[in-house]
Amino acid sequence: MPYKEKKIEKLFYPIGDVAKMFDVSVSSIRYWEKEFDILKPKKNKKGNRMFTKKDVDNLRIIYHLTKERGFTLEGAKKKLYENKADTIDNVEIINHLKNIRQFLVEFREEL
Repeated sequence: MPYKEKKIEKLFYPIGDVAKMFDVSVSSIRYWEKEFDILKPKKNKKGNRMFTKKDVDNLRIIYHLTKERGFTLEGAKKKLYENKADTIDNVEIINHLKNIRQFLVEFREEL
């Protein structure tokens, strides 16, 4: 049985890694942190921001609303305040569909 490498999830992600995940600048992440109270990264002894999985999930929602759906920051805040559960569900569905599409594209290429 071949060895299959497991994806390792970190407990904390430095801000540079988080910025790369979303292909945005570090300053954008800092700005979103100021604007959205759902982002609460920890700071280490040096003062560097360390984001948890929950922070990354919340950033994914903010990214989806602002970059993919075109909401303004005020619009995204309002959407999260009024209906966070539905917004989270929509983001999860979209991510799941993207994964299915990627799988199907890779599968087609193998044929």
